[in-house]
Amino acid sequence: MSSFDHKVVDDFVRNMETAGVGAATQSNAFDKLASILLDAHHLGVFDENPLQGVKPPQYAPSRSVIPTPCQLEALRSAGDDSFQLLVDLMSGCGMRNGEAAAVNTRNIVSDHVYRITEQVNQTTKTYGPLKHRKPGEYRDVPLPPRIRDTIERFTKKHSTTDGYLLRHPNDVTRPFQPYLLQNQWQRLKLLREIAVPEGAVIYSLRHYFASNCLSRGIPITDVAEWMGHKNIDITFKIYRHLMPGTLGQAAKVLDLGLAA
Repeated sequence: MSSFDHKVVDDFVRNMETAGVGAATQSNAFDKLASILLDAHHLGVFDENPLQGVKPPQYAPSRSVIPTPCQLEALRSAGDDSFQLLVDLMSGCGMRNGEAAAVNTRNIVSDHVYRITEQVNQTTKTYGPLKHRKPGEYRDVPLPPRIRDTIERFTKKHSTTDGYLLRHPNDVTRPFQPYLLQNQWQRLKLLREIAVPEGAVIYSLRHYFASNCLSRGIPITDVAEWMGHKNIDITFKIYRHLMPGTLGQAAKVLDLGLAA
């Protein structure tokens, strides 16, 4: 640790840029390193902050493409039952596609709360811990009545396996794989059976969830927690443009105090 100073950290950032590392990966790597070094600084390992003067990698995610409510409604009636279930889980509860693939009736902890405890890992093809979480950790998300109804209809029609709604269509002993959702999305687009805006991807369904929350005044701190972001900065970078009225609203409220 004693070898680290601001020059070493700065060289680390510059070397990533020279090597052509993606901006998002640079930002994630820097955040992890910064967290370790700041902890060490607070514990007294460093007399001076080793990040002092270091310019972090600049990562500005492109503006998210989000389906309209009408387009989402059309998606809810496209594809097979598993596709429609996944569309509802991602747009209604903010799940990642791997998390939606692992949906389990045992995780409905109340009428309005679903507990996300695992995901289908796209590398191992098996159930595993959530992104940015240790094994056994979870996060609770809102369960709108409409999405709960979707789960109940699917369960009644198809039953479950150990509580899991989805299993691999060719082998019920294996988890449902997220790529099956991707394959069906691409097939429906190719056949022009779904109308989505240019640039929309499956992840746009999760963006819809964030947009729906923020446009209805739900605090971004809650949205960040429900979406499983490791810190609120990520949520803010991606969805800041969905809160265009925040500054204007603040100006009006502050003006009331100034006029007193």
